[in-house]
Amino acid sequence: MRIWNRELVRIDYESEIPLVGTVAFGLIDRGTNVIQVRPTSICPLSCIFCSTDAGPNSRRRICEYLVDLEYLVDYFKWIVMWKGEEKIEAHIDTVGDPLTYPYLVDLVQELANIKGVEVISLQTHGALLREDLIYDLEDAGLSRINLSIDALDPEVARWLSNTEWYDVERIMELAQMIVDTKIDLLIAPVWVPGLNDDEIPRIIEFTLKIGAGKKWPPLGIQKYEAHKHGRKPKGVRPMSWKEFYRRLRALERRYNVKLILSPDDFGIHKRRALPIPFKLGEKIDVRVVAPGWLRGEKIAIARGRAITVVDAKWIPLGAEVKVKVIRVKDNIIIARPVL
Repeated sequence: MRIWNRELVRIDYESEIPLVGTVAFGLIDRGTNVIQVRPTSICPLSCIFCSTDAGPNSRRRICEYLVDLEYLVDYFKWIVMWKGEEKIEAHIDTVGDPLTYPYLVDLVQELANIKGVEVISLQTHGALLREDLIYDLEDAGLSRINLSIDALDPEVARWLSNTEWYDVERIMELAQMIVDTKIDLLIAPVWVPGLNDDEIPRIIEFTLKIGAGKKWPPLGIQKYEAHKHGRKPKGVRPMSWKEFYRRLRALERRYNVKLILSPDDFGIHKRRALPIPFKLGEKIDVRVVAPGWLRGEKIAIARGRAITVVDAKWIPLGAEVKVKVIRVKDNIIIARPVL
């Protein structure tokens, strides 16, 4: 099966691909009580500043992933048992948009039934949001939606999303609807300097007007970063962190709302992390099992982890090769073939 002329790979028990090790799919444990859940890599938008080059207009992606529901939930339970069955947050965030996952409501329901899971949050641009989906997610046990609205002006919003059918006015209506449910709402724009500077105050005013943030902060403004494999709008230079925080402090004073957030604002704390079975620089034998997310990459497996092998265009699926591990942080494993 293909999507936008890219291969769609289904990750399930039969694939034998571990759900820990990559950023493109599965589960990410960064040593806190938050477990990132990535059931899909698909996105309907092609935002001009996207850090993961997602959507129909991607130039670097050669593959998209979809993870089997039961396989994902079982893996999640295993990580929860390792970390401790209390005060766990399941954060559904992807390198695409979680709303493209066909079993999203079932996923939320399954996560809500796991002992120790107290918060289930979801990061989305909301392009595929609907009234019935909001109510279904509420009934399933979703705690919070982090909704990325990057501009209120319809023309600016379509330009930033690089998607003609993107309807921010409709998403604003749905945001107001979310506030009236048991789901908390956090508006999370990406501040792209020179492109949506004037929109940020408007977004703050809108967020406060509709009463977002009943339990958690109402706003989580994100700083645009120029990622290696992401999109870089012409003429845009990322703000320094010093400048970003200076501007946020000025907006805090202007609107009397907290904008500089910390893990404590979300109950995030350090927690026992999964062991990392590799050492940086170690040479290991791996089996290549799937095409990679980006051009020139393959997915391999070894020691219970999925491994992204770069510079691997020439390696066929099924091959067993030796690679050198070049990244292990947060159990995100990247390696390069040993020639």
